[in-house]
Amino acid sequence: MQSRIQDLRKERRITQNELADAVDVTRQTIISLESGRYKASLVLAHKIAQYFDMKIEDIFIFDLEEENL
Repeated sequence: MQSRIQDLRKERRITQNELADAVDVTRQTIISLESGRYKASLVLAHKIAQYFDMKIEDIFIFDLEEENL
């Protein structure tokens, strides 16, 4: 799964720490999400979507082939 978190964060001039604090995770979690090493839980994806005032599917790109579906 890919995400647009880094692009959205940079467009809005938000640091990884600021986003992490806003959604109640560590900066390392944001780094892992941005690099694709970690998949967000539904709750975290929802928090991030709310933070950016967007839909989850507009932030997280779900690849059916990558997920073997």
